[in-house]
Amino acid sequence: MAKAKSPAPSDISVAPASYELALSELETLASAMETGQLPLGEMMNGYRRASFLLEFCRGQLDEVEAQIRALDEGQVKKWSQD
Repeated sequence: MAKAKSPAPSDISVAPASYELALSELETLASAMETGQLPLGEMMNGYRRASFLLEFCRGQLDEVEAQIRALDEGQVKKWSQD
């Protein structure tokens, strides 16, 4: 298995294109950290990136939940992923 590489410090806060890509990257980072594949410095960057991705995913889920609530209440609102 190839060694997982954490993002460069400047890439830590770059939003992924989608929820699915964020989740995939989170899974890759978690796996690399759990198996000890990352040096300490890279692990810290990986942790920072994982925290950012987790917040991104939570935001996406909150938006979808709000849209579902609006639909349930009969208030159809346009939803965007931005």
